[in-house]
Amino acid sequence: MASAEKTTENTELRYAVDSSICAGHGRCYALAPKDFDADDIGYGQALDQVHPASDRKVMEGIAIACPEEAISIVPAHQ
Repeated sequence: MASAEKTTENTELRYAVDSSICAGHGRCYALAPKDFDADDIGYGQALDQVHPASDRKVMEGIAIACPEEAISIVPAHQ
């Protein structure tokens, strides 16, 4: 399962993609085009989008959809 750091209720969140394990399936940018884009060869990249902590459940659903478990949810301001 995709990793997620512990955060407080008020922490803003963002996605991070581990480019060393992304295989370019494209599920991230197909499911959340405002949060992800493809690089020049089709691998997912997280865009600089900040989400409120209340979006965590939806974000976890996107992260879990990655078959390579390359997506994590991290505090936005780290």
